[in-house]
Amino acid sequence: MFNLNWFDVIPVLVTFLCILLVQVLNIYLHILNDEVDNKNIDLVLKQRELDFSTTDNTEVTPSTPSSTNGKLEKQTSILDSDSHEDEDTISLENLFPCDQTEIHASKKISFIIEELLQTEVNYVNNLKKGLENYGYKLQEEEDLPDNLRGQQRQQQLLSNISEILKLHEQEILPLMMRNQRDLKGLFDEFAAHFEKNHFYCYVTFTMGKKSSMQLRQENREFLLNYQTLIKDKLGIDSFLVQPIQRLTRYPLLLQQFISEFYKSGISCKPVLTAVCKLETRMRRALDVVNQAEEIPNIDELNEFDLLQQGNFRRSTEFDAQHFPTKKKYRSKVFLFDRCLVCAEVRKKRLTYRHHYNWEHVELQRPLDAPTSNANKIINLLIKQSHLQQLEKDKSNGGGSVITLPGGKREEYSFVASESSVVKQWLQATHKIIEIARHEHAQRNTFSLPMHLVLGVFLAIWLIWQYV
Repeated sequence: MFNLNWFDVIPVLVTFLCILLVQVLNIYLHILNDEVDNKNIDLVLKQRELDFSTTDNTEVTPSTPSSTNGKLEKQTSILDSDSHEDEDTISLENLFPCDQTEIHASKKISFIIEELLQTEVNYVNNLKKGLENYGYKLQEEEDLPDNLRGQQRQQQLLSNISEILKLHEQEILPLMMRNQRDLKGLFDEFAAHFEKNHFYCYVTFTMGKKSSMQLRQENREFLLNYQTLIKDKLGIDSFLVQPIQRLTRYPLLLQQFISEFYKSGISCKPVLTAVCKLETRMRRALDVVNQAEEIPNIDELNEFDLLQQGNFRRSTEFDAQHFPTKKKYRSKVFLFDRCLVCAEVRKKRLTYRHHYNWEHVELQRPLDAPTSNANKIINLLIKQSHLQQLEKDKSNGGGSVITLPGGKREEYSFVASESSVVKQWLQATHKIIEIARHEHAQRNTFSLPMHLVLGVFLAIWLIWQYV
C-alpha cells in the first residue's frame, strides 16, 4: 500500500489536462481555419459556377464508339483537377469484379498487354545500362573534361534520370508483373501513381533538358570518342530521349487496347473504365511535361528562381494587357504551386515580365464585358496587402492604375481565344488553391503525436507508482 496526497495527484492531473487541452485546441483550430479559408480564400474565382455549365464538371464515361473504323472517339476532360473528374463516377457495375477471361482470350489484346510489360522491362534495363555508362563509368575516365567532372556536372548532364529509374524499377514494373492477370488492378494502381504526382519526375527531367543539351554540345567530341570506347551504338543523346519516348508510348498502347476492346465486343465495363481513366491521366501528365520544356527558355529572370516556386502545373497562352504600364502583348502564363508567372511571347523567345504570389492576387471576370466575351476574359487583381510593394511601377514609367473598392488594383487582363481555355485555366488554379489551403492549415495547426501522448502517460504512471 502507498499513501496518496494532493502533492502526488495535482502534477498528474495538470499534465493530463494540458495534453487534453492541446488536442481539443488542435481540433478546434483546424475546424476554424477551414471555415475562415472557405470565407476568405486567397484566390477568389467569382461567378465560376454561374458562368460555366454544370456539365463542365463531368467527363463522358466510355460508351460505344460512333466511328466506322472501330477506333474509339473519346471525349477528353477539360478539367485539370483530379478531384472533379467524371471518369471516377462510382457505379455498382464498376465496383464489382468482372470475368476477364474473355479479355485474355483475345490474341490482339494479349499481345498489347505483353508489349506493355516487355517494353517496360526493356525500358528499365536501358535506363540502368545508360546510367551506368554515362554516370558511374564516365566519372572514372582519366581524360574526363573538367566541365563533366563531379556530382553536380553529372546531375546536369543526366538530370534526374536516376529518380525516373527508381520509380519504374521499384514501383511501375512490379505492379505490372503482379497484375498481369488482373487488368483492372493494373490500370487502377498505375493511375494512382499519376494521382499522387509520382510522374512529376518527368517534368523535372524536361526542365533540365536544355542545360543537358548545352553541356553535351560543349563536349561533343569527347562523348563521341567515349561512345566508341564503350561500344554504344546509339550514344548518350539516344539514351536521354528514352524517358519522353516512354511516356508518350503509354497512351498509344492504351488507345490500341481500348480500340481492340470495342472491336471484340467485350463486356467488362470495370476494366474499360479503369483503362480510360488511366489514359486520361497519362495524357494530362504528358501535356504538362511538354509545356515544362518552355520554362528554361524564359529570359530576363534575373535573380528570380523558378525552381523554388514549387511544382509546375501548366502554361496557357493569352492576349494580355498590363494596366499599370498600358502595354498589350501576347503572353504565356505559367502556374506554379507558389506563384503565377507572366512572360511575353516574342516570336520563339519568352521574356519574363511579372510574377505574383497566390496570396497577393484575386481573379475576377469583368462585369462590364459583353456576354459573348465574358467567358474568355480573366482579370488579375492585386490585394491591398501587396499594393505598396508594387508602387515602384510608377517610378518605372508606369501609367495610371485603376483602384477598385476594397483597395484592390487591376493589374492584368487575360483574354483567351476560346472559353474552354479559360475553363481549363481556372480549374488548374482551383487545384493549386486547394493545395495551398491544405499546406496553410497544416502550418497553423499544433498537435502532439499520439505516440508522444502515450509516452507521457506511461512516464507519469511510472513516476506515480515508484517515486
